[in-house]
Amino acid sequence: MENKVYKNASIVTGLSVAERGLGFLYRVVLSRLIGAEGLGLYQVALSLFSLFLTVGTGGIPITVSRMISKCKANGDTAGERRVVGAGLCACLLLTLPVALLLAIFGKNFTFLFSDSRCFNLFKILLIGLCFSSIYAVLRGSFWGNKEFLLPSIVEIAEETVMVIAGVLLLQNVSSPLNGAEKAVWAVVLSYLFSFSLAILLFFLRGYKISKPKKELKSLFTSSLPITSVRAGGSLINSAIAVLLPVMLIRSGMGESDAFALFGVLSGMVLPLLFIPSTLIGSLSLVLVPELSEDYYRGNYTHLYTNLRRGIKFSFLIACAILPFFFTLGYDLGALAFSNLTAGEMISYSAPILLPMSLTMITTSMLNSLGFEKQTFLVYFFSAAILLLCVLLLPALCGGYAYLIGLGASFSVNALCNFLFLLKKCPLYQNRGKQVFLREFLPHLLAVLPLSLLGYFTHGLLARFFSTPLALFTTTFVLLLATCALYFVTGALRFEALKKFLPAKRRERRKTGDF
Repeated sequence: MENKVYKNASIVTGLSVAERGLGFLYRVVLSRLIGAEGLGLYQVALSLFSLFLTVGTGGIPITVSRMISKCKANGDTAGERRVVGAGLCACLLLTLPVALLLAIFGKNFTFLFSDSRCFNLFKILLIGLCFSSIYAVLRGSFWGNKEFLLPSIVEIAEETVMVIAGVLLLQNVSSPLNGAEKAVWAVVLSYLFSFSLAILLFFLRGYKISKPKKELKSLFTSSLPITSVRAGGSLINSAIAVLLPVMLIRSGMGESDAFALFGVLSGMVLPLLFIPSTLIGSLSLVLVPELSEDYYRGNYTHLYTNLRRGIKFSFLIACAILPFFFTLGYDLGALAFSNLTAGEMISYSAPILLPMSLTMITTSMLNSLGFEKQTFLVYFFSAAILLLCVLLLPALCGGYAYLIGLGASFSVNALCNFLFLLKKCPLYQNRGKQVFLREFLPHLLAVLPLSLLGYFTHGLLARFFSTPLALFTTTFVLLLATCALYFVTGALRFEALKKFLPAKRRERRKTGDF
């Protein structure tokens, strides 16, 4: 079972990294073709669309996955089919009326946007609302059946379609608005593609749908807290998309400059800052059905082991990436986006990676164990801190108000989640202090020397080599230093690599028969 978890996590991570890498390259293309202002308009429309999509799906996919895991643990095959039917019914009830209402009476909702130009972009995105929500349920059913490869393939294919459509459409852009309109059409086309492919794969794999009546109520009850948290997150993002440009304008910035700065933050800085979410999200995706099955079967020893490993993995990922961003943020912004402001913000926001990573993994863990109400309350408390920073700080620190708010919000969220996990699950069997000192503190303390190593290495190489060569060489040096540190502390072991080998090959290695 442990070997299967490692393999699934590695496969999903590889595909997720490829998907995010493709998405990052597309962001680079967008920033160059439609400019910071066009990217800002695109992000404002996309953030409000994400709110309605989250309200329509939210916690339903993960709840479908968890309920299917529970049915499998109980041997209830018919229940698995009813769960999928309930998920589809719930998503359509929550998205189809909204899409029709906004399409018909949309002119009455232009007040939702700080710039009226965003409304037309939003109307285009509405075309994909129902299709994307249906795909979300099918993705949850794949997860519940531990079919992690299929949705990963669908999503990388979706990203590929969006990139190809976007590059083809974004020719001869006449204005920032024109470029943003073509970009959202590319998004809609990618949603239609992923919907069609997921439907085809679902039935080809032999899965079926049954009447949802018996499972609909329990699905709504279980998914409501998660949906509320995710809808709240989308609502917060939408509010920030409206409030931050307004607060920047009130602080003395011009309207175009305010939207351009928001475009830098949301379209350039945050996609890079959320790179660890690719790795942590892949681990969470694989762990959720495992944790749920262990929880419902009462296999607490294996459950606590996986919880500890997930937290440690997320912490190590953040500690490894933080020095890289802190040292090379300026060059990343200059090379990728030709924007020094983006590079400066990437560098200064690097410390956010630690609380952000711990928040993501602990929230997923708590949801998989049925503590959705706790994550709901903690999230909205921390989100209030973010909003206060956006409202009060732009006059003092401009766009950095958003980044400061994110850091404070994630820190509070991670601390509350971690304390609750320690209280409800004996992760460390009364050895929490010793485990922290051995597994976490050395890597936390190593962040500063690794950052200094990267800083001085890059400073030296930049005198003799071009910027790209200095960046890649410094990245390689940091990677080697981090791996060496992790081997010394025992976080990485050569024996662990054998887990990724097929069973027969491992046996041949033991006997010396190659």
